[in-house]
Amino acid sequence: MSRAAKGAPVSVRFTRATERLLEDEARRTARSRSAVVEALTEEAVRARRFAGIAFRGDDARRRAWVIGSGLDVWEIAQMVEDFGSVEQLREGSRLTERQLRLAQAYREEFPAEIDAAITENRRSPAELRSLYPFIGLADDER
Repeated sequence: MSRAAKGAPVSVRFTRATERLLEDEARRTARSRSAVVEALTEEAVRARRFAGIAFRGDDARRRAWVIGSGLDVWEIAQMVEDFGSVEQLREGSRLTERQLRLAQAYREEFPAEIDAAITENRRSPAELRSLYPFIGLADDER
């Protein structure tokens, strides 16, 4: 998620139960309450704007995925690139037109986020071995 310039402070009052949950989440993630509220708010707003998108992953690497597909948005975007078009991917997969449109719309709104994930995934085995000499890669098994 983006880290843009901060806006004006906002005062919010939570119920005691919500406040306890917020404190627990802040402690668990080693973040401030404000950072937790900001992250949860941004996810909630994105999920409402893009109905059918949810978020998963650990706190440091949350990522958007298309509900019902099992795929992250970046994976669908990469598949569109690999197939050459949305139409060809639609014909060659079980993804619905709605899922494809949703992933494309999310990518158009947050291109840096999706493009960074695709770039990370397209790293060559040589680059991965250079960065992480201790890992085993699938092509090492051959």
